[in-house]
Amino acid sequence: MLTPTIKPGLEGVVAAETRLSHVDGQVGELIIGGYPLETLAPNVTFEAAVYLLWHDALPDSAALAEFRQALAARRELPPATLALLREAAARKVTAMDALRMAAASLSLNTATTGDPRQDALTAVASFPTIVAAFWRLRQGQEPIAPNPALGHAANYLAMLTGQRPSEAQARGLETYLNTVIDHGLNASTFTARVIISTQSDMISAVVGALGALKGPLHGGAPGPALDMVFEIGQLEQAEAYLRDKLERGERLMGFGHRIYKVRDPRAEVLAAAAEQFYHADGNMALYRLAQGVERAAVRLLAEYKPGRNLQTNVEFYTALLLHGLGLPGELFTPTFAIGRVGGWTAHCFEQQQTGRLIRPAAAYIGERNRRLLN
Repeated sequence: MLTPTIKPGLEGVVAAETRLSHVDGQVGELIIGGYPLETLAPNVTFEAAVYLLWHDALPDSAALAEFRQALAARRELPPATLALLREAAARKVTAMDALRMAAASLSLNTATTGDPRQDALTAVASFPTIVAAFWRLRQGQEPIAPNPALGHAANYLAMLTGQRPSEAQARGLETYLNTVIDHGLNASTFTARVIISTQSDMISAVVGALGALKGPLHGGAPGPALDMVFEIGQLEQAEAYLRDKLERGERLMGFGHRIYKVRDPRAEVLAAAAEQFYHADGNMALYRLAQGVERAAVRLLAEYKPGRNLQTNVEFYTALLLHGLGLPGELFTPTFAIGRVGGWTAHCFEQQQTGRLIRPAAAYIGERNRRLLN
């Protein structure tokens, strides 16, 4: 009998074919729907990026208008979902837990439940409303109704703050959502594909993906990367601060990635988006400080951890950009989910087309022929 090859964590195992995204960590390449990330993310709306993943083509103006309208029509939450969010806010649960709970309740929308396309539209449309409503309730404020005249990104910011965002703010968030919309067969995406492969429903697959994203080994923690920049305060203090952390064996948040052995291409795109936003916002001092900290960190990581090639990852400029948009750290991961749900649903459609149940095997290492005691 052949001994099976065991791949802990399924590392290196190819479990699916996809046209949605391609990640090459050796050269720092991310392709979304056939487009290099740096070409797509800054130049299309989030609605267009979702349409691309769902339909394998960017929409023309008429198709985009129809798709935007379909999403805008599904932004309102069922009354029971709002009641659940009020209770979650009163109990001060985390924003990710509130999103997970509320996402499951979207199945109460019986007009769409069971139709994968309609459920996917509902999930993508509802995520910003859920996060914004919960956060306002946590602050003792009433939720703001979605505005169907605003695009996906602008509407999210308006529901959070009560103010119509500037063009620069909306574009900054849109670029971020496009940047994180899909990233290969990561843990949450794989979870969604496993669930949908059982012929379960789209909402269940999305909720399972949220559960996987909630784990810190996947969802990460972009906030601490910016906390480090704030603690440094002045660029001339960066080297001493960073050396002290490395001497103590601490990790520099925002640097190093399991896949990318060069600078994360998402960091490249978000750095450009942050520069554009901060230039429009007028707070270039913080941006320049972050840039200086990044340069010092990469140089010192090469000195202290030679051969590891620890480069800037997506967390570093995510934190800088989302902070500039006024989002608190607790909303960084839920905002990531607002973007990634477009990819999760696209992968579910792709998996449904295969009709194949995902069921890997396990190698048994327990005892055999045990006897029951009298």
